Order: sequence, then C-alpha cells, then structure tokens
Amino acid sequence: MSDPARALSAVLGRGSAHEGAHHWRAQRLTAVALLLLGPWFAISMARLPDFSYGSVHGFLSGLCNSALLCLLAACLCWHSQLGVQVVIEDYVKGALRMAALIVSAFLHVLLAVLAVLAVLRVAFTAH
Repeated sequence: MSDPARALSAVLGRGSAHEGAHHWRAQRLTAVALLLLGPWFAISMARLPDFSYGSVHGFLSGLCNSALLCLLAACLCWHSQLGVQVVIEDYVKGALRMAALIVSAFLHVLLAVLAVLAVLRVAFTAH
C-alpha cells in the first residue's frame, strides 16, 4: 500500500491500529499471573479452619496475603476485560459495539475497585 493510501486508511479508521501485540501480551501476562495466584488462593482457602469472619480477617490481616488477594482481583478483572473485549469486537457490530466496549471497560474497572476495597476493608478493620 502506498503512503497516501495508508494515510487515508488511518484517517478513515480502516488502517491497522497496531494494538494486537499489546493486547496479546497483556492477555498472556494476566494468564500467567492467574496461573500462579489461582493455586495460591485455592490452597490458602483450603488451609483455613473455616470461612468465618474471624478466620478470613486473620488471613487478610497479613500484608502479603492481602496484597496477593488484591493482585488476584486486579488480574482477574483485567484478564476478563481483555477476553470480553475480543468477544465484543468479533461479534457486535455498528454503534452498539463502541457502547458495549465502554460499558464493559467501566464495569470491569468498577468490579476491580470494589474487590480491592472489600479486601482492604476486611484487612484493616479491627476484629
């Protein structure tokens, strides 16, 4: 493609956004993080004597545990958002596509913030 045609495609929004490699890398990075954090979380929950507030508060009062749980929540939301974005881009057409992408991004950020705040609230409140 010649330079004027490439410039016209970019202006009209039909050219490559060069975002694919970053998206792919981010999805793989979050997947690897979840492969490490998922088993940690499952084993940690299995080792709790029960799921009472006292047990969970004791677990989350450790700085390492609360930090890892916040990281798990953030990675889960980011990985989910990347996957949902691909599905929306592939299957939703027209004006609804942009609206769905925006709503999805905001909902995933909201979910991540709420999860981190919940962890911090339990971790830093007195028992």
